[in-house]
Formats: sequence, structure tokens, C-alpha cells
Amino acid sequence: MSIEDHLPALQIVVPLLLAPVVTLLRVRSLPWAASTATSALTFVLAIALAGQVATDGALSYAVGGWQPPYGIELAIDQFSVLLLLIISGASTVALVFGKASLDREIGEERAPLFFAAWLLVLAALCGMVTTGDAFNLFVFLEISSLASYVLIAAGPDRRALMATHRYIILGTLGATFYLIGVGLIYMMTGTLNLADMALRIGEVSELRPVLVAAGFITMGLALKAAMFPVHAWMPNAYAFAPHAVSVFLAACATKAALYVLIRFDFVVFLPHLAEHAAQVSAFFIPLAVVAFLVGSTVAVFERNLKRMLGYSSVAQIGYILLGVALLTPLALTGAIVHLFNHALIKGALFMAVVCIAHRTGSVQLPAIAGCARAMPLTMAAFVVAGLSMIGVPLTVGFVSKWYLIQACLEFGVPGYFLAAALLLSSLLAVVYVWKVVEAAYFKPRPEEAPELCEAPPMILASLWLVTLANLWFGIDSSLPLGLARAASMTLLGEAP
Repeated sequence: MSIEDHLPALQIVVPLLLAPVVTLLRVRSLPWAASTATSALTFVLAIALAGQVATDGALSYAVGGWQPPYGIELAIDQFSVLLLLIISGASTVALVFGKASLDREIGEERAPLFFAAWLLVLAALCGMVTTGDAFNLFVFLEISSLASYVLIAAGPDRRALMATHRYIILGTLGATFYLIGVGLIYMMTGTLNLADMALRIGEVSELRPVLVAAGFITMGLALKAAMFPVHAWMPNAYAFAPHAVSVFLAACATKAALYVLIRFDFVVFLPHLAEHAAQVSAFFIPLAVVAFLVGSTVAVFERNLKRMLGYSSVAQIGYILLGVALLTPLALTGAIVHLFNHALIKGALFMAVVCIAHRTGSVQLPAIAGCARAMPLTMAAFVVAGLSMIGVPLTVGFVSKWYLIQACLEFGVPGYFLAAALLLSSLLAVVYVWKVVEAAYFKPRPEEAPELCEAPPMILASLWLVTLANLWFGIDSSLPLGLARAASMTLLGEAP
């Protein structure tokens, strides 16, 4: 067998094996360099895997040669590839971008353990979106959570510990609910392989335990994905984590949990549980609408820029949830492509805020007054990413919202109200983006404030790479849209 045959396993194995190696590197900057190289290699492997899937279609990899459903299977399709590109790309960009801030926030002594935890998060997130085994998925879910706790707690502000504590409590509840649900399904079907599970549920005569399992799994993954109203851990986790960690987790952590939720619903439950389809729509649509209205409204009044972006993410997750709940190809395509687009949008916004914080020493709104004169390139990137989040044409945010609004309008009068609520949320995004622009461009710099200058070249280059991607994929969205369309048709092809 050639190395290409093992690409699905290498996505996980490479960062997983190099994590303990990084703990042994005690030379300054060497842990960062090794982690960045590992993350970049994982990104290259994801690109190679995308090429394989484009050529050969969905792939199945039997771990250890044990064929599914008895052995652990890694299942790779267009949906998995899209998430792998998001996760490995976000990790690589965040590490390159965040070197200066990590040197200051983490220090040389803690760096080996910190970067080892980073690689564990990377490996676990890649494992979550590739494994075809429900219990194996739980293992990766917990590895990613435990390592994320370490990353967030490493923040220089002592409030990072409180944010981590809240995340631990809610994350543990989520994992418990998920495990109970998997146990119930295993009790009824006798298998942990997702594809085999979907087949055997059709042979189960008593479906009530399976419906209960669907509820437990949905609730557990909702906690992990920070879906409204169980999102309380996310804004503070983003606000008080090290800056590079905020960039990384904001771009991909909740996306992996949403991927698992979508995969379970459309592959395992919906093909055989007509009641669950009604539950998904009736439960998720109101929550989605409340999420993007409440999240956007709270962001308007938030003065901590990282917390503002955290509440904005609550709203953006609501958009994804709405697309999932409508259960149509157009809506699901919009939801899946927004997983990719939101990673670009929120990655660029957090990076711009981090650049400002790197110079001003604060992420509070008053601290950025007048900074656009001294940091024109940074603020220009923030404006472009902000326009993308609002959904201005020629940006990735417009592509997502166009698909979601079209999907809403397919439902007649009720859909008109959903589309109106989505547009209202976009108007609220105008307000909280504008308050940052107003402070940076139109308010004078306080006389006692320190002199500012533009961010270092490597940081600016990383920022503008992601910013330009917001424009590139807004103009030519064939790659993410092609993967999203193929993924939505595959998922819905397995549902009635």
C-alpha cells in the first residue's frame, strides 16, 4: 500500500504522535516551530485528501485492517474534507499569526506543554470529523475538550480560569448526554458503526428508546457546539483565552460539534424516525431565530471586542442551525457552506482585534479610539471582514445568507418571517461592526494613550491572507459550494 492509502489515518496520527515529542523540546521557539510545521503538514494532507475524494468519491479506511462494522472505520466524504480543511487551515494560520502574542502570554517554560495540548486539539478535531464509530467519536470529543481546557486556562487574565471552569462543567454535561444517547442506541442495535447503526435502526420494532437517544445526543452536541441557549461557556472562553487560541477555536471548534450533530441527524436518525424530522424542525427553527436575534443584540451592547465576537458567533451558529432545521437541499447547502465561510469571517475578525490588542494592550472598545490612523491596514481588514459578516455582496457572508434566504422563501408566508428575522440580524451586525469602525476612525486618540504603529509584517500577512480569502471565496465560491452541495445531497439522499 502507498502512503496515499493511509491519508485518512495520517490526518490524526501525525499531530497525535508529535504532541508528546513537542513536550521534550525545551529550546526557545522550537515547540512553536514544531507545532506549526506539524499543523502545516496536516493541512497539506487535508488538501491531498480533498483531491482523492474529488477523484475517487467517498473513502473508507479500516483501522488496523479490521473491516467495519466490527473494526473502527474512518469515513471520508465531501463534508469531512470541508471540515478537515477548516480545522487544519485554521490551526496553521493561528499558529503563524499568533507567535508574538503566544511568546508574551505563554512564556518559554510553559510552551512545550501548551503546544502539545494544541496538537492534541488538532488531532482530536480531525478525528471527530473522520471517524465512523460513535464511541471513537466520544473519545475524540473528550480529547479535544480536555486539551481545549488547557489552552483556554493558559490565558494571562485570571478570569480565564473561571471561563475554563464553566466550560468544564458544561462540556462534561455535554459529553455525559452524548454517551447516554450512544449507550441507548447500542442497546437497541448492538453496533457502534454509524453506517451500520443507520441500517439496524430500520429493523428495530420499538423506536421510543432511539428517539430518547436522539434527544440525549442532540443535547450533548448542542452544549459542545455552544448552541443557544446552552452557549454560556463560549463568550468568556473566547474573551480570556490567549489571543491565538481565540482565533483557532473561534474558527473551528464549534464547527466540529455541529458537523457531528448534522451527521448523526441525517445519517442515523432521519432515515428511519419520521417523528425526529418533525422534532428537528419544531425545536431548532425557533431556537435558531432567537439565537441570531439575541446573539446579535447582546453583541451590540458588548464593549469587550472578543466577547462581542463571541456573541456574534452565537448568532452565526443560529444561521447554520436554521439551514439544518429546514431540511431542504438548498437550506442544508447554505448551512454547510456557512461552516466554511464563518471560519473565514470570524478568523479574520479575531485576528484584526488581536492586532489591535497587541499594540493597545486592551480589547476594550475605548482603547481602540483613533487607532485607524496608526493602523490603517489592520482596520481595513476588520472592515472587510465586518462587511462579510453583515453579508455584503462579493464576500463569503453574502453567499451563505443568499442561500439561506432563498431556502426560507421556499416555505411561503412562514418563510418570509424567517427571512425577515435573518435580515434583521444582519442589520444588528451593521450596528456592532459600525461601533468599532466609529471608534477607530472617527474618535480622537486620547492624549495619555501610548503611540501606536502597524502590526508586524508576518502578522499583517496572515491577517490579510484570511481577509482576502473572504473576498476570493465570495467572488468564486465554487470550491466550498461544490463540497457543500455534494455533502447536502449525500446527507439528504439517506433521508426520506
